[in-house]
Amino acid sequence: MALVAAVALHDAAELYVPAARLTVKWPNDLLLSGMKLAGILLERTGEVVVLGFGVNLASHPPDLERPATSLAAADINPPAPGDFAQQLAEAFAGWLARWRGEGLAVICEAWLARAHPVGMALVARLGDGEEVTGAFDGLAEDGALRLRLVDGTLRTIHAADVFTL
Repeated sequence: MALVAAVALHDAAELYVPAARLTVKWPNDLLLSGMKLAGILLERTGEVVVLGFGVNLASHPPDLERPATSLAAADINPPAPGDFAQQLAEAFAGWLARWRGEGLAVICEAWLARAHPVGMALVARLGDGEEVTGAFDGLAEDGALRLRLVDGTLRTIHAADVFTL
């Protein structure tokens, strides 16, 4: 679901920003020229998944661990929040239908087409405090992050905070 949401968010933002300036970072952040423009939170309760999208349209938080930006700070005229929310909802509905009808492979392909390049240096902070540094090596069949470590081994990450280096 995180990958579906990220692809939809990218598509909605692309209505305002040239696609070349946008990238998704595993699993669900949207970067504008390398700075965080938006993030997605997912919470599951029983059989229900609740999605929250935080998109910096007119402003962004200062002094974060990683640089953030907004459409306005990037000299892009931001849409009204309601308009953006409608466009995002429509994009999400379309990608959700494709995931349900065509499976995860089509979503992974779309996500990879919008992602930072293979080989980009990333660090994954795991829930137990371990940090894993490696080069982005695509997605596993289930959508997990694949990191190529310095020794050449491949590490599959299912849950982590991921940052570009």
